[in-house]
Formats: sequence, C-alpha cells, structure tokens
Amino acid sequence: MEIRQTMQGKIALVTGSAQGIGFACAKAFAEAGAITIMADIEAPEEQAAQLTNETQQAIAYRCDVSDTLSVQSMIEWIVSAYGHLDMALNNAGIQTPQRPMAEITEEEFTRTVAVDFKGVWNCMRYEIRQMLQQGGGYIVNTSSQGGVTGFRGQAAYIACKHAVIGLTRTAAIDYASQGIHINAVCPGVIRTPMASRLFHHNPELEQELIRDIPAGRLGNPEEIAHAVLWLCSPESSFIDGHALLIDGGFSIH
Repeated sequence: MEIRQTMQGKIALVTGSAQGIGFACAKAFAEAGAITIMADIEAPEEQAAQLTNETQQAIAYRCDVSDTLSVQSMIEWIVSAYGHLDMALNNAGIQTPQRPMAEITEEEFTRTVAVDFKGVWNCMRYEIRQMLQQGGGYIVNTSSQGGVTGFRGQAAYIACKHAVIGLTRTAAIDYASQGIHINAVCPGVIRTPMASRLFHHNPELEQELIRDIPAGRLGNPEEIAHAVLWLCSPESSFIDGHALLIDGGFSIH
C-alpha cells in the first residue's frame, strides 16, 4: 500500500514547522493527504497558506513547546476540532551558541533544555494520552546525529539530543503494546536555516563537515521528510524505539 493512501483523512501535528526540516515534513504530510497542524513559537500563517489548496490542508498554530499549558491547550484544541490525533513529529528545537561547554551560560543551558528536551517531553505526554484514548498512533521525535556522537561547542544541544533518544526508547517500551509507535530520526548536517547560521559564523565549517560525510554532501530537508512519513505509516508497523540515522554515513565514518 502506498503511504499516500494511509494518510488520507489523518491528523498530523508538526512542531517547529516554520522552516527547515519541520516545514519539509509538514509539506510532505499535507501532500500525502493528512490535515496538518503546523505549530511553532509564532504561528506560521504564511507557510500554512503555501501548503493549502483544493486537495490539501495545513493549519497554523502558535505553541511554545517549553510551556506545558501551551502544549496541553494545543492537543486539546486539535482533538476538539478534529476528534483525533494520528501522527506527531516533535521537531521544535534551538541551538546553543557555539562555544566550549564551560563557557555556556546557565541561561543558555536552561533555555536549550526547555525547548529541545522538555519540549519533546511536554508534547509526548499529551500526544500519548490522546493516542491511548483512541487506540494508537505514531510519534516521531527529532534527535540528531549528535544524539549518538558529539559535536564541538554544542554541549547543551547535544546532551538534549541524546536525552531525546533515551526518552524515545523508554516511551516505546511503555506503549508499543498499546498501538503507539514511537521512534526518532537523527538527521545529519542538513541544509537548513539553522545550519546556515552556523556556517555564517564559521565559514570553513561546511567544507570541514562535508569532508567527513561519506556521501560527499549535505542532506536536504526533504530526505528527512521521506523517513518521517514512512515511520508514521503502517509500512513501519514493527519498528518501535528506533533512532534512525539519516546522515550520509557520517556517524559510521
């Protein structure tokens, strides 16, 4: 069965969907026929309008994933409006300014943890509660190749991405028998606005990274979206608690 056939009439939530990987995944869900809720710290009205036409629908929603009540309200609104939540990509994230670990400020650390780890925790709690009521669903969390390796100058960010994998695996054990499939994607260096900001501050970094990627190039957001859709489809029905590396071979080089 084609994935597109499995998405018709489904409700998908994508956090951090204003740009980059999140936008590419929201686009893929919408094009596959799912009604797609695009959540971000500022409601991505323009982006949702780009994805809405006669055959597909995307809805912008403002949500700060670090705020528990904001996340609770979002899930309650989705269920009130559509009756169910079938798929969720917990993708919202920020990066710590690049500097050695001991130079990261407490404020920077606290904010990174609040968004990159607590934000995933918040979303999963309310997504899972709803999916238990309806008898199942699919959750994908965005970790990183840095969730299984390290990266100079990004201690807080990398620690959170490791934590996301641990949370994914443990939650998968808790809920796999109840029809909730929980997995993670671990993107490598993807050509996104976030990566572009890193390259702007360190112009030599891009070529340094490419030298360490066996595929010889950076990834594209659409390549992550293909994997996310597959993990949210019956074609991946026996995959639970997996952290899927999508990094052009970087982590095995």
